[in-house]
Amino acid sequence: MTNMLQAAKAAKSEIARLSTVQKNNALLAMADALIARQAEILAANAADLEQAKNSISPVMLDRLRLTEDRIAGMAKGIREVAELPDPVGRQLSEYVRADGLKIKKVSSPIGVVAIIYESRPNVTSDAAALTLKSGNVCILRGGKEAYRSASAIVEALRMGLKTAGINENAVNLVGDTSRESATALMKAQGFVDLLIPRGGAGLINACVQNATVPCIATGTGICHIYVEKSADLDMALNIIENAKTSRPSVCNAEEVLLVDNEIATEFLPKLYDRLVTKRSVPVELRLDENAAKIIPGRPAGPQDFDTEFLDYILAVKCVNGVEEAVAHIAAHSTGHSEAIITNSDEAKAIFTSCVDSAAVYVNASTRFTDGGEFGLGCEMGISTQKLHARGPMGLQELTSYKYIITGEGHIR
Repeated sequence: MTNMLQAAKAAKSEIARLSTVQKNNALLAMADALIARQAEILAANAADLEQAKNSISPVMLDRLRLTEDRIAGMAKGIREVAELPDPVGRQLSEYVRADGLKIKKVSSPIGVVAIIYESRPNVTSDAAALTLKSGNVCILRGGKEAYRSASAIVEALRMGLKTAGINENAVNLVGDTSRESATALMKAQGFVDLLIPRGGAGLINACVQNATVPCIATGTGICHIYVEKSADLDMALNIIENAKTSRPSVCNAEEVLLVDNEIATEFLPKLYDRLVTKRSVPVELRLDENAAKIIPGRPAGPQDFDTEFLDYILAVKCVNGVEEAVAHIAAHSTGHSEAIITNSDEAKAIFTSCVDSAAVYVNASTRFTDGGEFGLGCEMGISTQKLHARGPMGLQELTSYKYIITGEGHIR
């Protein structure tokens, strides 16, 4: 770890000085290397899946699984980052003081960015691409379930860097997946300029509570959808099914459904038919007292409205209007993504102005909270805080800025 931190710090100024052309050529070479080493990556992933199959849930296994299509998607994401404007060196403002002092505010790399993440191999390539394009060095520390996969991916990415003539220490992978290695990154003052945890609540809380380096909280998503009384019910069913079942193991999946009491008797049986009766993998509904009077399901427990299930489980609550929906979200949300299904301009205005989350949707699935879907190429994570970065973290969120002041012998 010490050697890696020193090598990353030593590479920082070199990577920060790379031209846009150099960075883009390196990214394209990294994408090509992923495809060229696809067989090795899939073999490593198969070993990870075999070891993890009896210790994690089927939906988490899907999160871990790589396929040719998923590797192609990772390479595509890197190429899309190469096509995006360079975030470094942008002139954010410029002005001249009365005494003639010229002051420019210019975007600049952050430096060494450490990312601690869990069993999602694609984060490896996303993070490497975004940090390189933004002129940063990355230190990746993945979870033990995905270590072989991450190692094979990093080997390919470093091969691409070497082909492009770029210092391979721009991308680093921690070989130790113990808790101690994570703690070491949290406390690597003087080496790590920014720490980004990407995973479950336990990981994020550990970083926020223990890190002595700057840290951005990302990821945990207790995402709500509220079906308001004026909603198009067929639209609502389509959106809810997508938000809950298209990929339940990700942070932008729906975990809580709020239904207006005025339409609950009509809507909830349709919901039960769509999510339970007609699905080969039914969704387990955890119902509050009012919903349980209308459809079958498991009674909601005290923690069910504060849980990121990451599974085919949905907590359901009936509410009296948009104000109660907003109040429930304020009490239970993690600030990630919330949606309202409505045809009421008044309800839309109340919901969008009062819900304090990174992404607030009207008549759309929460599953769009994603760097690629937002046009960012890919993402470092979804920031649920408000300082510096909020929502999907792309290239601009991986830069800081500096002031460049030019004088003509000015003294104070």
